[in-house]
Amino acid sequence: MAIPQAESHRARAKPTVVRRVPLRQLLRVTSIAGGIQFGWALQLSLLTPYVQELGIPHAWASVIWLCGPLSGLVVQPLVGHMSDRCTSRFGRRRPFILSGACLICLAVLIIGHSADIGWLLGDRGNTRPRAIGVFVFGFWILDVANNMTQGPCRALLADLTGKDHRRTRVANAHFSLFMAVGNILGFTTGAFSSWFKVFPFTVTSACNIDCANLKSAFYLDIVFMVITAYLSIKAAQESPLHLSDRFTSTTEDVSGQSSHAQEAFLWELFGTFRYFPWPVWTILLVTALNWIGWFPFLLFDTDWMGREIYGGKPNEGQNYNIGVRTGAFALMLNSVFLGITSVLMEKLCSKWGAGFIWGISNILMALCFLAMLITSYVAKHVGYLGLDLPPHGIVIAAIVIFAVLGVPLAITYSVPYALISSRIEPLGLGQGLSMGVLNLAIVIPQVIVSLGSGPWDQLFGGGNSPAFAVGGLAAFAGGLIAILGIPRSGAPKPRALP
Repeated sequence: MAIPQAESHRARAKPTVVRRVPLRQLLRVTSIAGGIQFGWALQLSLLTPYVQELGIPHAWASVIWLCGPLSGLVVQPLVGHMSDRCTSRFGRRRPFILSGACLICLAVLIIGHSADIGWLLGDRGNTRPRAIGVFVFGFWILDVANNMTQGPCRALLADLTGKDHRRTRVANAHFSLFMAVGNILGFTTGAFSSWFKVFPFTVTSACNIDCANLKSAFYLDIVFMVITAYLSIKAAQESPLHLSDRFTSTTEDVSGQSSHAQEAFLWELFGTFRYFPWPVWTILLVTALNWIGWFPFLLFDTDWMGREIYGGKPNEGQNYNIGVRTGAFALMLNSVFLGITSVLMEKLCSKWGAGFIWGISNILMALCFLAMLITSYVAKHVGYLGLDLPPHGIVIAAIVIFAVLGVPLAITYSVPYALISSRIEPLGLGQGLSMGVLNLAIVIPQVIVSLGSGPWDQLFGGGNSPAFAVGGLAAFAGGLIAILGIPRSGAPKPRALP
């Protein structure tokens, strides 16, 4: 029978002694988040405008981003599952982190040179289908690489902090802090409009100044990624997982299944759902609602600034490009708020409870989206759109909204990961697989937004406001559920087996 077999393996396995990892070491391990987020910042600020410059209509620009959630739906749970069982002499997580970092560097090279490759393949004119194909290929690799890297990074933090829930929150706050650092550097890089002067060879027949700035920014991304990946992998110092220990990990501790279940990781992943207590389901629900709110903003933030505040369109005058750069500057301020909030995260959660803080941050996010809708309405009725640059008051209001959104974004990047780690750990799941469970609640809403936001916006005139309205409603609902449904402290006991 399966259960006695698992118990016999468990009896032979040596107990694992978890060494208390110094906070300084955790800080170095989390530094790779800065490298990952530097590239994400460039994606979020520059790539939606860039794909429209390549000739993709605004209504379908969001579909390009579908590759991220689709790859995350499969790649992150698979990588988490595999890393829980990896017996490499370099450790369980580090081989996946290193492989993901190398793929990120390859992908940004492909994306940055997509216009040049398209030109070599025969592209001419405003619409460049070959460049779009190369761009999409590189973008798929980039999102696969990001998912391949982030899941094991989060799981590594949970490994190093063990069952100490406070240190798990601190480690995730450090991760969020480095995400803020990466964001600040990435958005600052995206806002600078003269990289083509620093790297003059990036301007080619196929690649204009805006394209050259994007390409140059990705060169800097590679340098930063290499540095942070080295620091993180060097500091991790994982112990190899012995073959006998594989029988004690993941869901067979819960469901009594034998190791044959490893062959079908998705069935194993979905099969664990019936053992989740209500607090885990609440975390997943709030995460899903949270990302219905965040994903439209992450897709269209700088596009909103260029279109609805500056009144421009891609490839038509300079207003749109000025708006995109202003949006990147505003996102840099957003990252400053994100970093400050990350530093204060542990004190806030200790005083008020992680669930309450998460709920309040969702409500603040909804209010910011409402303020964006009001700003768009005012800009539309002032009468300057299409004629002149926006008044300073409207620009300042938009920048302040972007900056304040850094507070709930910091909490989104930290609190749910700490909550899911502490509440799934008593169930016996491996930390890699638990990150995969949370990732499902992130990527499924992203698929919905990627497919629906462009046509939804087009239905109401082609702007970004309709998607922000839906996102604000979802964020508000998620905030109420988090406040009312997530206990202030204490991890749940595992459900009794039948």
